[in-house]
Amino acid sequence: MARQQGWFALILALAIAAGSVTASFPLELGLDLRGGSQLTLEVQPAGEITRVKSEQLEAVKAVLDRRVNGLGVAESTLQTIGDNQLVLQLPGEQDPTRAAKVLGETALLEFRAQKPGTEQEVRGLQRLKRQVESILKSKQERAISGESPSDDELDKQQLVEAQQAFGLQGSVGSEVEQLEQLNEKVSIKIAELFEPTSLTGKDLVTAGRQQQQNVPDSWEVTLSFNREGGDQFAELTQSIAGTGRLLGIVLDGRSISEASVGEQFRAAGITGGAATISGNFNAEDARDLEVQLRGGSLPLPVEILEVRTIGPTLGAENIRRSLIAALSGLALVAVFMVVAYRLAGLVAVLALSLYALFNLAMYALIPVILTLPGIAGFILSIGMAVDANVLIFERVKDELRRGNTLIRSIETGFSQALSSIVDGHLTTLISCAALFFLGTGLVKGFAATLGIGVVLSLFTALSCTRTLLRFLMGYQALRRPTNFLPAKQLPSSLA
Repeated sequence: MARQQGWFALILALAIAAGSVTASFPLELGLDLRGGSQLTLEVQPAGEITRVKSEQLEAVKAVLDRRVNGLGVAESTLQTIGDNQLVLQLPGEQDPTRAAKVLGETALLEFRAQKPGTEQEVRGLQRLKRQVESILKSKQERAISGESPSDDELDKQQLVEAQQAFGLQGSVGSEVEQLEQLNEKVSIKIAELFEPTSLTGKDLVTAGRQQQQNVPDSWEVTLSFNREGGDQFAELTQSIAGTGRLLGIVLDGRSISEASVGEQFRAAGITGGAATISGNFNAEDARDLEVQLRGGSLPLPVEILEVRTIGPTLGAENIRRSLIAALSGLALVAVFMVVAYRLAGLVAVLALSLYALFNLAMYALIPVILTLPGIAGFILSIGMAVDANVLIFERVKDELRRGNTLIRSIETGFSQALSSIVDGHLTTLISCAALFFLGTGLVKGFAATLGIGVVLSLFTALSCTRTLLRFLMGYQALRRPTNFLPAKQLPSSLA
């Protein structure tokens, strides 16, 4: 009896600890339950590479993973699918546009010297770019504030002429979209007036951002080169110092900043291996550029195939329906067990409740990101837990029909059903392992929750159920065969 009380105390302590863990560590919810965004990306072959290999896919994933971490989205997941695709989940992110922009760009940073004899053309394009950016910013601010657009900011004829010059006449979209397209074309045209050099983002050690002094709401990105990059930067700036030619900072073929290099740097150039990019950035633009540069350039281009957003309302509805399904399953199983197995069924329901509590505690500790397939795996594992109890109790009933005493029937039932229970759980665990290591995404979530559930169901069936039954059998009033089997099915010696 003392031994049984010790086991009972242990199970009670485990239940209290599991309840404490569940209360202290909230469950991590996946995209389909919490809401958020999912991006499907495809790695494209380029240059001499005609087919994306696994090592190239992993290289792209590593760069994207650094960029995702830089975005600061908590609990994001990035997984490979097939030979050339990646799936990124951003729980809680309801506007994937910025993430898609940061992740999809190659972020090839170049420092270029202006071509001789292009001074007048560059000045004209810079003036047009400043005008377009000013008008675009004004229209975006008016759209956010709900004010009606103003036409006196823009010379309509000048815009039409600029669109014609860049082949954008008759382009579709709103006026803001047309201005954005024009700004993009102007930036590309400016970049073409600068000579490509060997100084690129590959020589960067780190990137940061800081607010420009005496310029409100204006940020700049700071760069630090390695020794080789610092020497190249000094040589490049020395070659154009005092000549009137500009230093162009080009990102993905678009000029984002053009800076002059003063006469004082003619002797040795800008030394020290540091540079600053100032391009009228706001805090968010500067941070996005910092993330791209610190993450590194993508070794291959990436195309975004699909952007899917799940709202928090739908996520809450998924949680509500899943909770109803789980509780309904537990309730129906409980009713069946009590009706079919009487007192033993009631013990099974108590063990099943402990099983559910232990599961939630394990999900919180590991932690497991709970998704809809994960909940399905949890509910399915409930069936596995009940299946073990059914095997045990059917053996107990068989022993009672043969005329064995109640205590002997219970012990025999557990010992005889052990091999069948272990075999059933082991084969399920093998399937879970195959799904987890060979599957991807949501399939892994299903395999994880089902696997954890199978292990815990084995523990609760062989330990919790057995301990609770033995503990109850210590009370004479409960030690009656009719609490396990109807009297008409019992032999006369036990009825």
